Amino acid sequence: QVQLVESGGGYVQAGASLRLSCAASGRTFDTYVMGWFRQAPGKEREFVARIRWSGGGTAYTDSVKGRFTMSRDNAKKTVYLQMNNLKPEDTAVYYCAAGTSDYAFARPSQYAYWGQGTQVTVSS
Repeated sequence: QVQLVESGGGYVQAGASLRLSCAASGRTFDTYVMGWFRQAPGKEREFVARIRWSGGGTAYTDSVKGRFTMSRDNAKKTVYLQMNNLKPEDTAVYYCAAGTSDYAFARPSQYAYWGQGTQVTVSS
């Protein structure tokens, strides 16, 4: 089993920045890819970004490109999502996920483990 714990959410005004963290523990050697997803009220969970523990393979959904940056610290088994120039449409619960396949990408079904989520609210 892998446990994921997110932190760093909050309530900010449009244009502000937040950094989300996701600490992984347990059988992390079974995981190859880490992803961030988000879910707004009444909407489906959507892909935000992903990265490989081995490096590279970083990808973002179009709506956050140029504003969000995903990074990793292998020693700490932690991934981050730096979110700049936040917009009201970024408001959602943000989830960290771990995939056991190197090919896990944008579909939630490709990820085996999930954190509990952290709320991000951006006011206009």
